[in-house]
Amino acid sequence: MKSGLLSAAVAACGVLLAGPVSAQGVKIGILNDQSGVYADYGGKWSVEAAKMAVEDFGGSVLGQKIEVVSADHQNKPDLGVSIARRWYEIEGVDMITELTTSSVALAVHDLSKQMKKIDIVVGAATSRLTGDACHPYGFHWAYDTHALAVGTGGSLVKAGGDSWFFMTADYAFGYALEKDTGDFVKANGGKVLGAVRIPLNSSDFSSFLLQAQSSKAKIIGLANAGLDTTNSIKQAAEFGIVAGGQKLAGLLLTLAEVHGLGLQAAQGLVLTEGYYWDRDDKSRDLANRFFKRTGRMPNMIQAGTYSATLQYLKAVKAAGTKDTEAVAKKLKELPVDDLFAQGKVLENGRMVHDLYLFEVKKPSESKKPWDYYKQLAVVPGDKAFPSAKDSGCPLTK
Repeated sequence: MKSGLLSAAVAACGVLLAGPVSAQGVKIGILNDQSGVYADYGGKWSVEAAKMAVEDFGGSVLGQKIEVVSADHQNKPDLGVSIARRWYEIEGVDMITELTTSSVALAVHDLSKQMKKIDIVVGAATSRLTGDACHPYGFHWAYDTHALAVGTGGSLVKAGGDSWFFMTADYAFGYALEKDTGDFVKANGGKVLGAVRIPLNSSDFSSFLLQAQSSKAKIIGLANAGLDTTNSIKQAAEFGIVAGGQKLAGLLLTLAEVHGLGLQAAQGLVLTEGYYWDRDDKSRDLANRFFKRTGRMPNMIQAGTYSATLQYLKAVKAAGTKDTEAVAKKLKELPVDDLFAQGKVLENGRMVHDLYLFEVKKPSESKKPWDYYKQLAVVPGDKAFPSAKDSGCPLTK
């Protein structure tokens, strides 16, 4: 750092610079959970995905080197904001992405608004990011709670699952997922029989599962994610919940959690993702290169981080500058067409693309490693996400 300041001073003909040195190059920050309940869901694997995007882009933009930095926010909003502020004010980070955990994402999203910096949320789910909490420089990629409600919730209601009980993560993400899914269930003639709030990173779900079981709801909606979801499913098997006739709906379940569970435990689960590695040639191209680096296939969070990083760099190039206003404008103008998805960005910052309804295969149906899903339906982007004017975003009024 001292040598950097000295170089800057020399370049300024001996005038000592006050405050942070103006950043050279383009710097992208990956801020997520790398050691806790969501470490497999995004974690260090999302950092690798961002680095892949930088390499695929060519490693530089506007004649400047692109750098990726990362940090673990430990699912703590105050820590996440502290890191983001340091990145923005001192370390010259131009854009922050991934942002697993809705409480952290909302806090960093608000900081980005105050500091006029771009954030592209991938890992966090709450639809508030492009609803009442939207801002001109904030974007949301991959999926959100509204899309999960339409995909997984909608399919189960239509299949006769018209009574629900929610096991809900006790923070912003869980509340949003419960509300969006519950609203969709009720709008389609179903009933919500109750809900229980569960602290993040719980180890014992027995009392919550017993409440869900005694509700007699046809569907137990798991409005949680990561290890909380896999532990819920494992412990539900011990109580014979599925054997007793109730269905579990993993409302936010990705390939990482299915892999952690194994097909024996996960078979038959219905879920919605915005990406699956073996769906087409483009998805396989990204996945096979990611596998060579990491030894695992990417889920929609990691593939979405690749896409968000790549699209940001395309926008910088198209704008001809790193200026926030100009880049944000280009992000809303440029179509998205990459190895993750094809889509468009709305005025509220929501990236709209198709999602897919999958069922987890039985062990006997899986023909090769990571062969976990069979596709049941396509959820069109304009059905998965509300229009900008219907999102509740103040920018669209």
